[in-house]
Amino acid sequence: MTRWPGISQFKLDNQVAIVTGGSKGLGEAMAAGLASAGANLLLVSRNDKEAQDAAAAIAAEYPIKAIGLAADVSDEDQVKALTQRCVDEFGRIDILVNNAAINIRGSIEELTLEEFREVQSINVDAMWLCCKHVSAVMKQVQYGRIINMASTLGVVGLANRTPYATSKGAVVQMTRALGLEFAKDKITVNAICPGPFLTPMNVPIAETEEAKQFIVGATALQRWGELSEIQGAALFLASPASSYVTGSLLTVDGGWTAR
Repeated sequence: MTRWPGISQFKLDNQVAIVTGGSKGLGEAMAAGLASAGANLLLVSRNDKEAQDAAAAIAAEYPIKAIGLAADVSDEDQVKALTQRCVDEFGRIDILVNNAAINIRGSIEELTLEEFREVQSINVDAMWLCCKHVSAVMKQVQYGRIINMASTLGVVGLANRTPYATSKGAVVQMTRALGLEFAKDKITVNAICPGPFLTPMNVPIAETEEAKQFIVGATALQRWGELSEIQGAALFLASPASSYVTGSLLTVDGGWTAR
């Protein structure tokens, strides 16, 4: 018998993951990746049909249980309710992937304060609420993996993105602070910083000159990321393999921030 755990560290058999914004894009890709390693899923979306359809599609592909649930994660009562629903259905919560986010683009002259606050509400407040209530369940068993979706725009700037960049900078610092706060409870908190992925959020700008010059052109690999390319990072941070990693940022950006 080997003393090295090796690939077995990435197994998630019988574990339970909540994925917010889990019905499409990077959220759905990460959820499918976790399911492939054996995790059961609670997928959260504002759209009930989309959440249920995504859950059904993943459960049809892997031998796991997946539930789709509609919720507004910026509403504390709804976050409490989805947390309790997960415990009622599965009896545990091992993994939280905070992926729900929006992006409102424009210059500071064009944007309203209400638009700025809307982005912070979904991208920051909702993440904080999910960390608060899900971690309470994890603390009971002294184990948990929390993955916050930040962005390369949390560490570098881009014009006409003040709401989104501000929110993702906050996610970076929230991750670091909670990594320290939850360490005593054996809960790790890490962030993934994706670069330019072809998500539904980015499809509208994919063919613009700005995207070609400042987004795709800025990456060392000279292309958009494919959704499946986020799965490895999520699997690592969700699994026992990342047991000595907390308060960290894992950048998946095609070499954008290496320049």
